[in-house]
Amino acid sequence: MNTQRMRFWILISIVGISGFSQGMLLPLIAVIFENTGLSSDLNGLNATALYIGILLVSPFMEYPLKRFGYKPIIILGGLIVAFSLALFPLWKSFWFWFFLRLLIGIGDHALHFGTQTWITSFSSEEKRGRNISLYGLFFGVGFAVGPLLAPLVSINEALPFIISSALCFIGWVLIFLLKNDYPEQAIEVNSMKETMKRFQNAWRYAWVAFLPPLGYGFLESSLNGSFPVYGLRIGLEVSNISVLLFSFAIGAIIFQLPLGILSDKLGRRTVLISILLIGFLSFTTASFLENFLPALTICLFISGMVVGSTFSLGISYMTDLMPKNLLPTGNLLCGIAFSIGSLAGPYLGGLFIEYTKNISYFMIISTMLLFIFIAVTFFKPPYHLAKTSTQNLSG
Repeated sequence: MNTQRMRFWILISIVGISGFSQGMLLPLIAVIFENTGLSSDLNGLNATALYIGILLVSPFMEYPLKRFGYKPIIILGGLIVAFSLALFPLWKSFWFWFFLRLLIGIGDHALHFGTQTWITSFSSEEKRGRNISLYGLFFGVGFAVGPLLAPLVSINEALPFIISSALCFIGWVLIFLLKNDYPEQAIEVNSMKETMKRFQNAWRYAWVAFLPPLGYGFLESSLNGSFPVYGLRIGLEVSNISVLLFSFAIGAIIFQLPLGILSDKLGRRTVLISILLIGFLSFTTASFLENFLPALTICLFISGMVVGSTFSLGISYMTDLMPKNLLPTGNLLCGIAFSIGSLAGPYLGGLFIEYTKNISYFMIISTMLLFIFIAVTFFKPPYHLAKTSTQNLSG
């Protein structure tokens, strides 16, 4: 039991450090490129490299995990991230940094895929929501603290990269304390055809559970990438926009763990339906309160409280629905769904702002949440599931 507890805390600590490096990288590189006069569209394009890396490597992740186990995958992913961060100061070039961010996407995905699948595989049904919520909480806190390193660029441009790389190396060393383990296996995964077949089977079991991670990716990237543009256009001050985004982030961090524990008691589906409905209502309400900053802040705090947990609850729900031998595939698809949402969010949000007049930006988010709410509410599993999955569905 003590060994399992130590393994859990080491894994989520590594995830927290990964979140820290990602949170630092986004504003830091945006500021550096802005100061060099790079256009905003190219600046945004460079940021997509991380998600492109995730999508590129996803189909090739299962076989190494099956062959070598969790520990080597996490070690490799952590090493790629730490080295890539250390290389940024060597050459300030758009395409060199794009390539490094692509590598970080690959390394981060390997790290998250390994830790996420490992945690879901050894977590009991009674503690699954709690454990995955702590996973999301540590990443969220790391992601929120990361931008605090960005101002160090005024002291030395290389300093934030060096500190972040050093922290990643510390986390990387911790992995060696763990004993390797392997996922439950039933099907050989040694060809692209077999991988696609497993993707198809996992999709049939739990397609609805991939929608919350997709929605959260869309929400997070759109809120951070598109809302500041919309906010400036409707006359909000930059400081006000920062307060609004911070209120959403704080709500998400504070309520991540309580909602995870609640989902263990009431069932994942019940909690997901509730938070999606409240999220839809809060963002819809926000669309009518744009001129009242205190009320708008409260709306975004409530939104963060509920939909800030959609990613971790989606993973927990997927684990409830998925046979154990398909868990690695399910975790991969959660990561792919999140990446697709993250890529689509700023682009669709930008189009919405550009081509719709007199319609609040918040309506695109509330509409997306409404669609996911309907899907989760009316989802019926097409297969006979394990007893634990059926119990969660009925909850």
